[in-house]
Amino acid sequence: MTVERESMEYDVVIVGAGPAGLSAAIRLKQLNEDLSVVVLEKGSEVGAHILSGAVLDPCALNKLIPDWKAKGAPITVPVKKDNFYVLGKGGAMRIPNFPMPPLMNNHGNYIVSMGNVCRWMAEQAEELGVEIFPGMSCSELVYGENGEVKGVVAGEFGKNPDGTPGDGYEPGMILYGKYVLLGEGVRGSLSKEVMAKYDLGANSDPQKFGIGMKEIWEIDPEKHKEGTVTHTMGWPLGSNAGGGSFIYHLDNNQVYVGFVVHLNYENPYLFPYMEFQRFKHHPMVAELLKGGKRVAYGARAISEGGWQSIPQVEFPGGALLGCSAGLVNVPRIKGNHNAMYSGMHAAEAVVKALGEGRESDLLGTYDKALKSGPVAKDLKKVRNVKPLWSKYGMLTSLVGGGFDMWVASIFGKNPLGTLSHGKTDAAATKGAMRFKPIDYPKPDGTLSFDRLTNVSYSFTNHEEEQPCHLQLKDPEIPISVNLSKFAEPAQRYCPAGVYEVIEGDFGPKFQINFQNCVHCKTCDIKDPSQNINWVTPQGGDGPNYPNM
Repeated sequence: MTVERESMEYDVVIVGAGPAGLSAAIRLKQLNEDLSVVVLEKGSEVGAHILSGAVLDPCALNKLIPDWKAKGAPITVPVKKDNFYVLGKGGAMRIPNFPMPPLMNNHGNYIVSMGNVCRWMAEQAEELGVEIFPGMSCSELVYGENGEVKGVVAGEFGKNPDGTPGDGYEPGMILYGKYVLLGEGVRGSLSKEVMAKYDLGANSDPQKFGIGMKEIWEIDPEKHKEGTVTHTMGWPLGSNAGGGSFIYHLDNNQVYVGFVVHLNYENPYLFPYMEFQRFKHHPMVAELLKGGKRVAYGARAISEGGWQSIPQVEFPGGALLGCSAGLVNVPRIKGNHNAMYSGMHAAEAVVKALGEGRESDLLGTYDKALKSGPVAKDLKKVRNVKPLWSKYGMLTSLVGGGFDMWVASIFGKNPLGTLSHGKTDAAATKGAMRFKPIDYPKPDGTLSFDRLTNVSYSFTNHEEEQPCHLQLKDPEIPISVNLSKFAEPAQRYCPAGVYEVIEGDFGPKFQINFQNCVHCKTCDIKDPSQNINWVTPQGGDGPNYPNM
């Protein structure tokens, strides 16, 4: 069936109203106010799908909007104290700050809600004339005669569960752009498509990922220490997986409590969400949260590959921005500043190309700017921390990675060169027969919570009468392969309880509760058979994070 769609034309179409996409939009209009620029956001509002730690390094924002303080940016809690601990089951050892490389210092950074920062950035963009349309999922790319990206299909609503048009079907629109910038975040569906179509990762390592889970707590005012940043590693993960936690004291007696598990773990019985819940029972954390209440929950995947995993970021007709390109600095646990830089670099390359009368080609200067400018400077220094941890464990990464970062900070060169990441996170999963199931304590409902209860605090909603956006390439594989070989880890790696194996009269059945999905994309990354393809649901669906 041929779908008839109306169309609109813009100079630049930007997919995703995160820090990368909004920085690109603002910079485009700063450089040429006459450009027509549109930003399409799948969340119900700008910020609804934004989840980040977050301690923000304002270096990129200082360049983009130097007077951000005067303009009322919601960036008001400076970091006052940095703590770093290695946890054991019943105690904690503080690592002093002085042995750490200067790049690890949070002086001058701010504890923020990136959702609220993006809402404010959207206001700045609109004042410059940028059009922003929330609730507009981009479901397809539109290609030109020579295979170049020409635009996107956005705003398609009302399909039946089988994919056919329903009674209230709206076909959406084609938004054409002379250049299309993809700032979808980690593992975006359109970004994945162009990565494969143009083989953008041919000369880079596979991207590596973590799953980050976060709760906002209101705590006893006597325990609240505004501006305090605490990071931990060690218990409860131990040798089962890499990862760690963050606890950030923002204003209004609130703290962000987060936990990250690197997705290259081998044991398919590992349950990242339950590791997070167990972490909150550590005496140091439990005492902080005692008497408080959790007010929000969310989760998202984090790109962790760093320098050696950045793909070619230009493709015919557009570019990858921010986490779509994988620009997180893992030791610093920061990526928002690099996302902003990437948007600015892409905007400058677009303005140059349009000024030369070009369109729908390779930008030519963006990839070089990204890989030789401040993003490169930030990521090259820390390039070996993640592969050291993956291959040799936490202690080796602390010592060897610390040495490598110190030398790189002083002399500008990494003595270890550039270590490779090796296999993908999906390929790292080993057979269940090598391991024993892990007995996790039952959540107590006070400090720890079951997944479905916590998902209700993400304010997630999906229209049920639509196609499932979690597509199985082969519906037989979850039971025939993943259950028999890997004890079907989708039951555990999903932080929202989307996947279940249900025993029935005719044997086990794989069930997908897509209504619970918080759009973290972990399933698309970690499924050992690479059988799950995450695509966008209809616009406005998913989590509705208030201030993550």
